[in-house]
Amino acid sequence: MADTAPFVRVIEADAPAVSTAGNSDDTVLTQAPFDCTVTSVEYVPEAAITGAATNHRSISLVNKGQAGSSTTTVATLAFDSGVNATANNERTVTLSGTAANLILAAGDTLLWRSVAVGTGIADPGGLVRITVSRN
Repeated sequence: MADTAPFVRVIEADAPAVSTAGNSDDTVLTQAPFDCTVTSVEYVPEAAITGAATNHRSISLVNKGQAGSSTTTVATLAFDSGVNATANNERTVTLSGTAANLILAAGDTLLWRSVAVGTGIADPGGLVRITVSRN
């Protein structure tokens, strides 16, 4: 009988700051520990983020797959007008509405993407918390 413990795992990784408003950054966070489904993603920024209407920032968790070439968006959040984050407090990142995008195979590489939209706003960096359930 195969070992299936633990059923749920929380993976935490640091996301770097993107201090220049117009810059973007991709950072490899981790790899899927086993075949699983992402059930939540949270971002805990080191400083407050105040969304803006035209020039803002979008953060995403992307499944790059095992070969590193996939572009599947698992979760995303745009800090546009009215969407803010408090320093050192978790902010839920919206999961993809496509169920297949939430499924990871053991060894899939997870990338954190912080993209400046327009001229953008700064990203203070922080902690990314990913909760997965074993398939």
